[in-house]
Amino acid sequence: MIWDYIIIGSGFGGSITACRLAEKNQRVLVLERGRRWVEKDDFPITEPWIFDHKHPEKHNGWIDFRFFRKMSVIQGAGIGGGSLIYANISVEARPEVFKNGWPAEISYCELKPYYDKVAKFMNVQRVPENQVPERFRLMKRAADATGYGDRFRGVDLCVEFNPNLDITKTVDASDDELMALSKASRTVNQHGVEIGSCVHCGNCDIGCTYHAKSTLEKNYIPVAERAGAEFRPLHLVRTIEPQNGGYLVRFERLVDGERKPGSETARNVIVAAGSLGSTELLLRCRDQYKTLPHISRFLGHNWTSNGDFLTPAFYDDAHKPYPHRGPTITSIIDFGDGVYKGQKFWVQDGGYPNILLNYLNRFEKKRARALATLLENRFDDNVMPWFAQGVDAGDGLLHLRRSWLPPWRKELHLDWDTKTNAPLFDAIFEMHHLLSKKTGGTPHDSPFWKFLRWAVTPHPLGGCNMGTSPADGVVNHKGEVFGYKGLYVADGSIIPVPIGRNPTRTIAALSERIAKLMLE
Repeated sequence: MIWDYIIIGSGFGGSITACRLAEKNQRVLVLERGRRWVEKDDFPITEPWIFDHKHPEKHNGWIDFRFFRKMSVIQGAGIGGGSLIYANISVEARPEVFKNGWPAEISYCELKPYYDKVAKFMNVQRVPENQVPERFRLMKRAADATGYGDRFRGVDLCVEFNPNLDITKTVDASDDELMALSKASRTVNQHGVEIGSCVHCGNCDIGCTYHAKSTLEKNYIPVAERAGAEFRPLHLVRTIEPQNGGYLVRFERLVDGERKPGSETARNVIVAAGSLGSTELLLRCRDQYKTLPHISRFLGHNWTSNGDFLTPAFYDDAHKPYPHRGPTITSIIDFGDGVYKGQKFWVQDGGYPNILLNYLNRFEKKRARALATLLENRFDDNVMPWFAQGVDAGDGLLHLRRSWLPPWRKELHLDWDTKTNAPLFDAIFEMHHLLSKKTGGTPHDSPFWKFLRWAVTPHPLGGCNMGTSPADGVVNHKGEVFGYKGLYVADGSIIPVPIGRNPTRTIAALSERIAKLMLE
C-alpha cells in the first residue's frame, strides 16, 4: 500500500497533522518509536521508565533523557509523545515573539485562530478558585511582596476539573479513595473519550491514572483513528529516501528485544519526532546515509533550551508549599517584557510527584496510609520548586560526531554556549532568590548551574527552523523542507526562536496551520 502521508512521531505535531489529514480522507500512517501506554493499567509505575536511544529494543520506557555537554534534555517516548510527560500548560506565545526570526507569513495574528482552535479542541481551563493549591497562594504572596502583583495570574491547563470537588478530601487519601472521587464525576468529553476529574494527586508528569490529564490520547489521537489513521508503536525510523515521486521510509520494529527491518512508502512524509529526533533523523539522512543530500546546511543551527530553570527553596512548617498536591504548575509571574534586568522570562510555581507513596498506594495499599501518617510532616512538604522559562540566546548547534568509544558510531552532539546564555539564567536565579526570601523561604542554589554551568530542559526547540530560504532555515512557513517537495516537518524543531513560555500550544497551532495548508 502507498500511503498519502507517513508521519514520524506522535507528539503534538504528529498527532494533530494525522488527525486533520485523516479527517480529509487521506491515508495516514503514524510511526512512533515508543510504546502505547495505557494509563489505568501500566503507566507509569509498573513498567521501566527509561527509553534508551542506544538500545530501544531492550529499554523502551516512557521518558528519554539525553545528556550533552552542559545541557540535558528530557523527552517523552510513546504514542502521544511529549503529552505523556508535560505539565499540562497550554499558553500562547507573546505577540512580539513573532516580530523577528520568523518567515513573514507567520505572525501572532496569523496563528491566533489556530491557537483558539487548539484550546477549544483540548478543553483548556484553569484551576477553579476553590481548588487552588498552597503553591498558588505562595506565588501570589511572592508577587505582591516584590511589587509584581499585577504580573501574577493563573495559567491555562489541559486538565479536567470538577468545580464541586472538596479538595480537603484528597489530602493524604489512598489510591482507592482518590479513584472513587474521580469516578464520581467521570464523564465523556467532546471527542467521545471517557475522562475523570483532577483529584490533586500531583502526578501530572508521570501519568494521570484518574484520566483527568488531557494527553493527546484524549483528543487528537482518537479522532484521528476514528477517521482512519493508523498508529504503529515501537517503530524506529532510520531513513527517508525519495522514490518514484514520493518517499520510501525505512524503519526497525522493536519486537521481543530485537530490531526487525521494515519499510513503507508514501506520497508525502511529515517528520514530527521533536527537536532532537527530527533534527537527528534529517542529519543522518543528509550526512550519514546520503538519502537527502540537499537539505539546508542550516540544519541543526539555532537550537534553544527555551530558558528552562529550577531553583528549590525550603520553608518552615507554618508555610509548607506542599509540592505534591495539585497540578504540577498552576500560576505564573510574567516578566516576559524584559522589565527585570532586560531578560524575558516568567516564573512558575512548581510541583512534583511523590514517587514513594505512589508506589505504595499501587502495590502496598495497607501500608500506604500508615506510611503517609508517619511522614505527615515529611521534609519535602516544605520544598517549593521555583520554575521558569525564558528567552535564551537560541544559539545552540546540533550535529553528528563520531564517538570516541567503540563501535565509534556517529552520535548526536549539542554545542551550547554557557556564556551567551548566562545573563538569562542568572536573572532567573536572582528572581527566584528574591521571591523565596520575600515569602520566608530559604533558596538553595542548584550546584549544576552554580558550579558546573549545566542546565536541563524539557522544552527543546529548533534545529529544523522555519526560514525564508535554505540560507536561514530548513523548512518554509508551510513546514515543507526546502528542496524536497512533499517532505515536511511539524513539531518544536521548526520554531526558529526561543519563545520563553511552555511551547505546546504554539507547536500545536503551527501544526494545525501546516495540516490545513497541505491540502489547499
